[in-house]
Amino acid sequence: MRKPLLTHEIGSLAKPNWRVKAITGRFLTDKDLEEAKRWGEFLQVETEELLSILSKRTDFTPQEKDRIVYYSSMMAVRLLEKAGLDVVYDGEQHRVEMYEYPIKRIEGFKFYGHVRSFDNKYYRKAALTGPMKLRHPYHVEEFRRINSFAKKPVKIPLTGAYTLVDWSFDEYYMKDIEIGTRRGLEKRREARRRFVMDMAKEVIYPNLKALYEEGARILQIDEPAATTKPAEVPDFVRGTVESVGDLKDKVFFAMHICFSDYSVLFPHIEGLQGVIHEMHFEYANRDTKEKGRTPEKRVGYGILKALAKYDFIVGLGVIDVHTDFVEPPELVRDRILYALDIVKDPSRLYVAPDCGLRTRTWDVAFAKLRNMVEGRNLALREIGL
Repeated sequence: MRKPLLTHEIGSLAKPNWRVKAITGRFLTDKDLEEAKRWGEFLQVETEELLSILSKRTDFTPQEKDRIVYYSSMMAVRLLEKAGLDVVYDGEQHRVEMYEYPIKRIEGFKFYGHVRSFDNKYYRKAALTGPMKLRHPYHVEEFRRINSFAKKPVKIPLTGAYTLVDWSFDEYYMKDIEIGTRRGLEKRREARRRFVMDMAKEVIYPNLKALYEEGARILQIDEPAATTKPAEVPDFVRGTVESVGDLKDKVFFAMHICFSDYSVLFPHIEGLQGVIHEMHFEYANRDTKEKGRTPEKRVGYGILKALAKYDFIVGLGVIDVHTDFVEPPELVRDRILYALDIVKDPSRLYVAPDCGLRTRTWDVAFAKLRNMVEGRNLALREIGL
């Protein structure tokens, strides 16, 4: 999947109000139906069936809810395609979010309550209380549906082993370990490693393999917790290698890590070369909004020099997902060309937002993605491609 300055979206998009309300049992208003119709017309999605279902306003059957999710998924894919992206996804329209959705499908976990992830976003945190076991691969049906109507290559993101472990309590591997002693500390570290490796072998690899067997060829492993505990970065690397296993030469693997101290990853990520093909970080959030290609203007891209020494494709975040500021194409162009001066090879540079766009409205997300693609096109023209 080598294409100069290939564009893709990282993972999440907001879920339309009509989809959220219908699934959670809240009454739909005229405004909700008008919004569904507006986006259907804009994205050229036939919405006669959808509007007929939504006109009930409430008390939707399971079959009707499934069709509503189907339409929100199709519209999200069409949004990315209309923006001009090279690789698409549906922005997690089938999922609750990146932690609770997979954990609910793994035996051995018990949910306790909600914790804050960021802003006003929350997720239910769980504890592993017994042996973990994957009930069934949990992204295959999603891929099958998206792939049935997507007009561009489809990428499926999946939360990685280390993040699922780090965001969970451990009441199983550590249950009999003493605290306050050196021996106890060593056992706790070993228990943590076992937790990560078992998650990789028993949950993540079977999911990735099932997607591969279904025909998926572009998979993304999301690891926002990778740098949370610097001493455990080697465990994150080993868990990733175990997760990918014998699929490394069969699938294009991207990895997404965001909003953290990337410096602690080095030199450990050397162990991911040949396993992960694209390493995507967030940059625009740290950058200025001024045009230009000097280090003073592109302050958010400092880690590029370290990353470019490895053989990864550099996934370049050029869109700040935590603001409604719509980056002008010329700013996107300059961020790309600055990075290209460091990476050198345009086939080693892929372009995307910093992270998922679920905190932005579809109007803002579309405007940002459209300008991202136009900025990429400006960069291609400037380098003669």
